[in-house]
Amino acid sequence: MKPVEIYTSPLCGFCHAAKRLLNQKGVTFSEVDVMMNPKRKPEMIQRANGGRTVPQIFIGDTHVGGCDELYALEQAGKLDQLLSA
Repeated sequence: MKPVEIYTSPLCGFCHAAKRLLNQKGVTFSEVDVMMNPKRKPEMIQRANGGRTVPQIFIGDTHVGGCDELYALEQAGKLDQLLSA
């Protein structure tokens, strides 16, 4: 399974929803809390091609986007393929 990294904030409902989906699927992920570690936010913005909002989700080298994009992949039946490709 590809590594999954998610940039989050503890106050973000979309972050919690994205992590809930990943947990339900049994996906192990690393989390970067940009509120507790603000020095990592510029890194997130650069990796996300200018994306400034959380969550920003990466599967391997692929920038998935945010929570809506993660759920869209799941609904289209493409998330498992991306995780295992």
